[in-house]
Amino acid sequence: MTARRLWIVVLVLAALTPLGLWLPERVGAGEAWGEWGAEDLGDRVGFVPRGFAGIADLWRAPLPDYSPAGWDDKPFAAQGLAYVLSALIGVAVTAFAIWLLGRWLAAKGEPDAP
Repeated sequence: MTARRLWIVVLVLAALTPLGLWLPERVGAGEAWGEWGAEDLGDRVGFVPRGFAGIADLWRAPLPDYSPAGWDDKPFAAQGLAYVLSALIGVAVTAFAIWLLGRWLAAKGEPDAP
């Protein structure tokens, strides 16, 4: 797969992220699978693993629920746009991190000049 095709697939997937809002409501699934906090996990499986409980509050997402605070009551179109923007920000940050890592590894692999 060429880089151009890969970017097209990634952008299409980012554009499809609002399905995460629409689909669970249509099939009665509730929350997205695997996006549970410690309390949600405890409710689902009956306990919270000790290691999970210890690190549950270690990370706070920059955009909890993929949108700015207070957007829970916004129309679907606004929430969908927030999902797409969140996906694009995530793609950009990940691509930049991979680019930096590649630059660092390439510089590390160069032999010292005399």
